[in-house]
Amino acid sequence: MERFVKYKRAVMFVLGLTALAAHTGIFWYVWEVFYSDRIGPTFYRRGHWLVVAIYAVLLYTFTRIYGGYKVGSLRVSELIYSQVLALFFTNVLTYCQVSLIGRYFVWPIPLLLMTLAQLSLIILWAYGANLVYYRVFPPRKMIMVYGSKSATRLVYKMSKRYDKYLICAAVDVAQGYDEVIRQISPYSAVVLCDVKSEMRNKLLKYCFDRDIRVYLTPKLSDIIIMGADKIDLFDTPLLLCRNMGLSFDQRLAKRALDLLFSSVALLVASPLLLLIAAAIKLCDRGPVLFKQRRLTLNGKEFNVYKFRSMVVDAESDGVARLSCQHDDRITPVGRVIRRLRLDELPQLINVFKGDMSIVGPRPERPELAQEYERSMPEFSYRLKVKAGLTGYAQILGKYNTVPYDKLKMDLFYIENYSFLLDLKLILMTIKVMFIPESTEGVTDGKATPLDDLDSPDVQN
Repeated sequence: MERFVKYKRAVMFVLGLTALAAHTGIFWYVWEVFYSDRIGPTFYRRGHWLVVAIYAVLLYTFTRIYGGYKVGSLRVSELIYSQVLALFFTNVLTYCQVSLIGRYFVWPIPLLLMTLAQLSLIILWAYGANLVYYRVFPPRKMIMVYGSKSATRLVYKMSKRYDKYLICAAVDVAQGYDEVIRQISPYSAVVLCDVKSEMRNKLLKYCFDRDIRVYLTPKLSDIIIMGADKIDLFDTPLLLCRNMGLSFDQRLAKRALDLLFSSVALLVASPLLLLIAAAIKLCDRGPVLFKQRRLTLNGKEFNVYKFRSMVVDAESDGVARLSCQHDDRITPVGRVIRRLRLDELPQLINVFKGDMSIVGPRPERPELAQEYERSMPEFSYRLKVKAGLTGYAQILGKYNTVPYDKLKMDLFYIENYSFLLDLKLILMTIKVMFIPESTEGVTDGKATPLDDLDSPDVQN
């Protein structure tokens, strides 16, 4: 495998280009046969090329956003799902584009048949590309170097992807540098989990010198540095960490997106909102909305609105609890709307009011945030921006993701914010809405949110 690693980008490029070219070629045929000569004055040849080029750009953009080219990183089913989602948006927008060109709603059957053909192509390509990838790049044999018990959780997660990661051994950094070096030397890849900075830096340099691949869990300081600006004014390199949240122009652009998106979404989703409200009311005659105090920018408190998915007075004993996998407090209607994340829709009202943003850290309860900060003082870093309806922690995390990992994802978003990143995360939210694992509750027996507090490297 090591002989071909240098060609990995080229292989991925060829695989992706093959899929894009095939889909674009099918559209070209459909355009030429069914639409080009029937829409008003015939375009010059360059006009036809432009229509096809726009289709290719749209398909490439959506596929990249949804990770449809991540052969080897995503399972075959996830790869197919990502490409199907990208194809759906591309073909819907293309139908609108063709109808605008023709100034009327064109006959959709050819595009529907084209979509069916492309769906078959996606399945064939996904299985074929995966076969090629793993023939050329089989899973690496690697060793885990750990500094705390939280490494067990990482091993468990990585072991689910045995097709990509093979953790064959583990060594505790407490055994000393020389012993760690002796054990990692036979491997071509190393995973560093919760290793303190001094030891981690030595191991990184050792692996860099010997071309050993390194996977590591980032510390909060690493994430802050990742968002730094590079300064080239002197012959000494400088990195600037602004540490101020969003600038004025970024806040202005973000608020404009929030107002536009929330107002349109509330209008479009109003029939669905009424339907869900009626279902909740008919289920147990209780209140439709659930209101709770949460934290947003600079620690300001506000009332968040959600559709009620649990029984009335679910926390009547006053103890804050996360939902469990088999939580009997969740109503039948609640299970459905939580699985599809429809219980979050009333938060569009909070976004419109300015309490929240479309994208940002998940709004946390004041009492829980206070408890988190006792062991994680850095937990307040996430309040440098408004709380959000969606974000990295909501998309990549689960209900049972530990608080420290959620903090890392929130901080990564803050330090790498851009308007385009917000648009990407909004589109990614559509993808995870239909993935059941993303709404998975905490393990039964760990009902309180503090049971999984484990942040051994916060201070390192």
